[in-house]
Amino acid sequence: MDMMGKDFTYRDKIPVVVLGATGSVGQRFVELLTNHLWFELVGVAASERSVGKCYRDAVNWLMPTPLDETIGALQVQPCEPGMKGAIVFSALDSSIAGEVETRFADAGYIVVSNASNHRMDVDVPLLIPEVNVDHLALLQQQKFQRGKIVTNPNCCVIGLSMALKPLHELFGIEAVNVVTLQSISGAGYPGVPSLDILDNIIL
Repeated sequence: MDMMGKDFTYRDKIPVVVLGATGSVGQRFVELLTNHLWFELVGVAASERSVGKCYRDAVNWLMPTPLDETIGALQVQPCEPGMKGAIVFSALDSSIAGEVETRFADAGYIVVSNASNHRMDVDVPLLIPEVNVDHLALLQQQKFQRGKIVTNPNCCVIGLSMALKPLHELFGIEAVNVVTLQSISGAGYPGVPSLDILDNIIL
C-alpha cells in the first residue's frame, strides 16, 4: 500500500496527524491513537495560539487516561499540509474545517473528518463501518488525485443505525420514531452558566 510516497507493509504503523488536537474531540482522537496497533500519531495541529508549543503545554488535557509523554512532547503545528503523515483525523470546528480539509485532500492526504462540512458532498461517504463499509466505493469518484475525504454521520445517527441495521436485515423496518435530547454544551459552549438555560427552550 502506497501512502504519501512510502510503501507500507502489514508490519508498519501508518503515520497519522490530528487536526484540532487541543479541543475535546481532538483529545479523544489523541487518546484513542496512543499506542494504537495500526497507527502512529506523529503530528498534532491546532490554532495559531497553540502553534509552536509542546502539546502538553498547549492542551488542557481532559481525558481519563494520562497524556503520553512522547505525544505530550510533540510540537503543535499549524493546520496546513506539509506534516509527516498519511492519514489526517480532523476534529476541527465546522467554521474552518471545510476549507482546511479540502487543502489536505488536495495535497494527497486521506482525511477522516468528524466535522459536518463535507457530509452532504455527493462523493463523500458518511461512513459507519459496521453498517455501510461498501460506501467507500464513493472515494473513486472524488476529484482529488491521491487524497480522499471520509466523514462520519451525526452522532445520533451512528448509534441508531447500528441498532437498526440487524433488525432491518432480519425483519425489515417500516418506520422509526426518534426523539433525541441534546446537551446544551453539545455545540461547544465553554462552560454552561445555569442562568443561560433558565426559562429557555432550545430547538
